[in-house]
Amino acid sequence: MPFSDDVRSRLDADAAQIIGKYPGPRSALLPLLHLVQSEEGYVSAGGIEYCAGKLGLTETDVTAVVSFYTMYKRRPVGKYHVGVCTNTVCGVMGGNQLLAELREHLAVGDDEVTPDGQVSLEHLECNAACEYAPVMMVNWEFFDNMTPQSARQLADDLRADHNVAPTRGPGRLVTWREAARILAGFNDDLATEGPAAGPADLVGLKIAKEHGWTAPEPGQGEDSDRHALRRVARGKALRSRGPRGACGPSGRAILRRVPQRGAKRSGGFRGVVPPG
Repeated sequence: MPFSDDVRSRLDADAAQIIGKYPGPRSALLPLLHLVQSEEGYVSAGGIEYCAGKLGLTETDVTAVVSFYTMYKRRPVGKYHVGVCTNTVCGVMGGNQLLAELREHLAVGDDEVTPDGQVSLEHLECNAACEYAPVMMVNWEFFDNMTPQSARQLADDLRADHNVAPTRGPGRLVTWREAARILAGFNDDLATEGPAAGPADLVGLKIAKEHGWTAPEPGQGEDSDRHALRRVARGKALRSRGPRGACGPSGRAILRRVPQRGAKRSGGFRGVVPPG
């Protein structure tokens, strides 16, 4: 069913703000889908029609995106959407047991909602927080080092609407719809509240301080980086002369000498919000 005029008028100003951030309307599809999800709690046929009309896309184009990304739901979920990771580390540390206990405790299956509409449950592939396994998420906020007992207690607190705070992040949970609006790019000013990192995230920093290690100043080491990349290119050229897929010991050594860069974000979902 298409959105009513009242809903459209409520969404239009926000949609225009989202679309205005991008050089082409099509690029605004992902945050616009979060916006319509914040309206109904899921992406309905009306939401798909609305996004298609705003961006000049077909409903088939929009449906393809909605069906690809699991953060978009095609049917209503709970006020608090609980995700349990059972990937390698979480699985070894008890994630499968957490999921089984919650299914029994809540009497729901994957993406099903409790009769009171408070809690839904999802079997997640990875929560990107392996150092705190087993990890659960509620509306994309982290709950670390969970046990069957703490998982059941969390579910009960959510159903009772008790004040619940994630392990890392703000001192309170937002609702599922509020989280969707944040992901659409409308910040709630809670991104800097509470700890973003836990003890396991800071081990490397602690070791660096103990040894007096510091990061190089901007611009330092650029020449050595270029030389390393040249060695990699030369190693690839040499390997290409041999059998397909061959990589000798010298090639692997060259690859190991290339500086590895990058940092891991430890906070909740607010870190992926586009600039508002």
